[in-house]
Amino acid sequence: MTSVDVPAPDAPQDTSRSPFRGWLAVLAVTLGIFALMTSELLPVGLLTPIGAALDVSEGTAALMVTAPGLVAAVAAPLVTVATGRIDRRLVLALLIGTVGAANLASAFATSFAVVLLARFLIGAGVGGFWSLAGGIALRLVPKHQVARATAVIFGGVETASVLGVPAGTLLGDLSGWRVAFAAVGLLGLISLACMVVVMPKLEPERVMTFGDLPRVFRAHSALRVGIAMTFLVITGHFTAYTFVRPLLQEDGVTDGMISVLLLVFGVAGICGNFIVGALVTTRLRQVMRGISVFLAVAMIALAVTGPGVLPAAVTLTVWGLGYGAVPVAFQTWILNAAPAAPEAASSLYVSAFNLSIALGALVGGLAVDTVSTVSVLWIGGVLAVLVLPLLGRRTSP
Repeated sequence: MTSVDVPAPDAPQDTSRSPFRGWLAVLAVTLGIFALMTSELLPVGLLTPIGAALDVSEGTAALMVTAPGLVAAVAAPLVTVATGRIDRRLVLALLIGTVGAANLASAFATSFAVVLLARFLIGAGVGGFWSLAGGIALRLVPKHQVARATAVIFGGVETASVLGVPAGTLLGDLSGWRVAFAAVGLLGLISLACMVVVMPKLEPERVMTFGDLPRVFRAHSALRVGIAMTFLVITGHFTAYTFVRPLLQEDGVTDGMISVLLLVFGVAGICGNFIVGALVTTRLRQVMRGISVFLAVAMIALAVTGPGVLPAAVTLTVWGLGYGAVPVAFQTWILNAAPAAPEAASSLYVSAFNLSIALGALVGGLAVDTVSTVSVLWIGGVLAVLVLPLLGRRTSP
């Protein structure tokens, strides 16, 4: 796991707090982040069986990714500001509990409308929880351990992206998509219980206002570049990745092998995270270029290579290496771009990230229903390449 540069909090830390219990709280928050992000992205590997069971097209089923992404984009700053004076432990527990219950509701839903309503609730939980969790390590562990604890928490995002979806897909293939949703719901409730037991009360130290968001955005050109890159890379990735299952099916890959290939993608993503961990502090700009190139090459290669498991495995490995580097690299850029305002910058980043997930799934769904399934790979590849001109500008960090 990598570390990022995180500014120290304005208020003094409670030196009497047990570091061991603090780390237990960090792990509980990490489990919550993992459950949240897996919940948001779980339909990616299960679009076909869910669409068949609820009698909707794959393009329509992609609304299960679009809806929570849109809600999360709004919820990130809204929840942060609206709950500014409330105990953070209470807010985080409420959000993860809502997500757990919504996943269980999806598991027992008999119509697509009920599932879509549950996905809205998941979006609210994802946006609010992720935005608040970004700086929570400052309150839980000693100052010299804050960077490591923050990296562990954001590791929940990375792990959900590269392993949560493949594992959920495998469980769905073995036991049915409803079981996969129920399992993630129970995971969220377990995280809720852990936070209630081990997390101390966390009264807010600073209150962010809506005015802080445009002020920070205007004041830091590197932050604007980071948000633009987030939009391009995440939109491009999810335009294509949302439909990875039907894409692989068109390449002649069997359902059983799809879950295996997604696990290959996940393992490659973890490797990408470790590789980037040694580079982000000194070669961040080069890392961002590498992410753009790896994603573009992988998507275009999957579009032009012939059918078969081996070509798909190679391209998904390259794709996984590139995407596994995204969360820590982009979060590092955002925090370095606005070191004096990490909460506002993180809220903007979380909003952009989730809005891009929603937009990617929406654009991909329209392309699949009106053009062809493979068209999403070309769209995603082009968007990833457009990051390169942005990195050509002389903008820190």
